[in-house]
Amino acid sequence: MAGSIKTNTPPRWLLAELTYACPLQCPYCSNPIDYARYQAELSTEDWLRVLTQARKMGAVQLGFSGGEPLSRQDLPELVKHARDLGYYSNLITSGYGLTEEKIIQLKEAGLDHIQVSIQASSQELNDHIAGTASFEHKKAVAHLVKKHGYPMVLCVVIHRENIHQMPEILAMAEELGADYLEIANTQYYGWAHANRDLLLPTQEQFVKAEAIAQAYKEKVAGKMKIYYVVPDFYEDRPKACMNGWGTTFLTIAPDGVALPCHSARDLPGLDCPNVNDFSIEEIWHDSKAFNFFRGKDWMKEPCRSCDEQDKDFGGCHCQAYLLTGDMYNADPVCSKSPHHGVIQDAIDAAAQSSLAANEKPLIFRNSKNSRLLS
Repeated sequence: MAGSIKTNTPPRWLLAELTYACPLQCPYCSNPIDYARYQAELSTEDWLRVLTQARKMGAVQLGFSGGEPLSRQDLPELVKHARDLGYYSNLITSGYGLTEEKIIQLKEAGLDHIQVSIQASSQELNDHIAGTASFEHKKAVAHLVKKHGYPMVLCVVIHRENIHQMPEILAMAEELGADYLEIANTQYYGWAHANRDLLLPTQEQFVKAEAIAQAYKEKVAGKMKIYYVVPDFYEDRPKACMNGWGTTFLTIAPDGVALPCHSARDLPGLDCPNVNDFSIEEIWHDSKAFNFFRGKDWMKEPCRSCDEQDKDFGGCHCQAYLLTGDMYNADPVCSKSPHHGVIQDAIDAAAQSSLAANEKPLIFRNSKNSRLLS
């Protein structure tokens, strides 16, 4: 381990990516394109150790995700251990395969929160995007989550295939009794990046959909909270990279690789450590990966002299790498970036694609496509 910059800020949010296995095949999945290469998964004992060490470091929020975390038979045991340690735990799930019996089991184990994703407001489109006949089951799960005393937290990822359903999506959330609705415009990493030309809405579509969502937000005020995550490509300033690289978020991939963000394993030269080789404390304080973009010494212009550097920390390094080939560049989303033109190029390419008579097909997330693209 390369000991260098220390930080007094502990990890506060632990994302436990339990598995890359998933019954769905969403073409915007944030899992790595080459996920099929990573067959090994941490054992139950490994995860218990990781949860314990991260909690000792100060982590308080815990997300169980994947892939589909329900694929892990030891999920209730991990949930119970998290409760015993004092985490606030959140299951981030497609809902596919979640039964009433399993909800009761997880409730008794101490799970605090369940977030269910739905791909669209109609069965035909939901099942097409998911690549699995799952719509009716997802709606049933949403009612069961509510029945057993959980807040109903619904997430719908928005893109060109479903953005026209914004009014129906909002109505569906209200019908399902959602307490919270996250309308998450697609972020273009992983599989979404491979499908960007087909998924990125036009600016006109985005503006119209946002206006509908904001108006509905006022309508359901006091009954349902709506969180609207805007797409990076239609902003002139980037999002703050993980609230500051290596300051807040710790992701553990299914094979035990520790990541400052879920896409960081795509970046070259980070030498991301594995929890099978190092403790969470060693990883957080001393690893090359977690120190790589801490502080400001890495910054090039225009970030180095920008008066907004403490707001966005130079933006997203993974996005800079995907779009410019250099992770040190200012995030091209920023209008101050010398590479901002690639964003307009992407928007133009998506607009041309939407006008094409014969669009290329979406690349759905599955192991066959993973091997072809990796």
